[in-house]
Amino acid sequence: MDLRTDPLQVQLRRALRAGLAGVTAPPGVRGAPVQDGPASPAARVLAETSAALYELPADSGGLGLGLMAGLTVSEELGRAACGNPYRAAALVTDAALLAGRKDIVDDLRAGATVAVAGLESLTRGDDLTVRGADDGIELTGTVAADAGGADLLAVACRVRGSAALALVPAGSSGYKWHGESWPYTVELTGVPVAARDVLRRFGGDGCGPLAKARIRQAAYLLGLATGMHLAAVRYTGTRRQFGSRLRDQQAVAFPLAHLAAELRATRMLVYRAAWLAEQGSATGGRPGTGPVEALAAAAETLTEMARVTMQACGARGMTSEVSVHRYYRLAAVEPFCYGRPSDLWRLAGAGRLAAVDAVGQPA
Repeated sequence: MDLRTDPLQVQLRRALRAGLAGVTAPPGVRGAPVQDGPASPAARVLAETSAALYELPADSGGLGLGLMAGLTVSEELGRAACGNPYRAAALVTDAALLAGRKDIVDDLRAGATVAVAGLESLTRGDDLTVRGADDGIELTGTVAADAGGADLLAVACRVRGSAALALVPAGSSGYKWHGESWPYTVELTGVPVAARDVLRRFGGDGCGPLAKARIRQAAYLLGLATGMHLAAVRYTGTRRQFGSRLRDQQAVAFPLAHLAAELRATRMLVYRAAWLAEQGSATGGRPGTGPVEALAAAAETLTEMARVTMQACGARGMTSEVSVHRYYRLAAVEPFCYGRPSDLWRLAGAGRLAAVDAVGQPA
């Protein structure tokens, strides 16, 4: 793993950070904490910087910058406490390319919007019922979605024990958006999905679309944790109590310093998982349990960050006066969108045990 800074990623990060700095948060403390979806300010910044082309292979009209570019985008969106309009399109694009569905990629490049739902059901398995039907499947259940209302709904599910992505076009019968509250959910009642629209290679061999999506989400959570930490450090450095800055008191300073170390460790896990995934894509190898472990660690880091920073900022941290509140509300939902950390760790443990059984030694 090359630990040197990539100059291209530095330029990309600067451009994204400059653009996202102008994204304003919705006022108040109720409703969705971010403006998500294709019409969001963050989506406009991504469009202006041509983010949709970063990971797209050159032979498909993209820039071919690889997963590391997607990590940079995801991390900067989190750091700015923005919604994440990038992850759904990136995930569906990966799955469509793997399945040879260039028509879906072309639709997304032409401006079609997409939302992904059901990723948390892949670890729990009790939120979604999949039944075989004539020339396809039927979906029933209520699952979380990363945006409300879209031209295409991509539902993660298990078909015959394997992860798959079911594509449901707008106007299909049997599903209803619940976008009036946050987090968004979608209710599915016997939604028919044609066999052609069930992308069965979604899980892949560890380097597939699902692994990459988990790594991007880990980077997004890492960005949220980083932004929340910076906001808390700034606030405690200006707020004075008992004659000194809050940050100068050991009860506040030590936990924040400990979390700074946690952030560095989590960043190493996330970027190592991405490096392993890219190496696996190039050589035919597998990143093992790296993506799942990185996502679980990032989720736990963000959850702990929310607890400590809200305690450090006090009552004002629970109001819109302090920016840490915006991160806190995202931290209440985002760490669980791809499965609870405990479920992810169990999945990682099962993967490591399977590797031991396969080769007779630890992975």
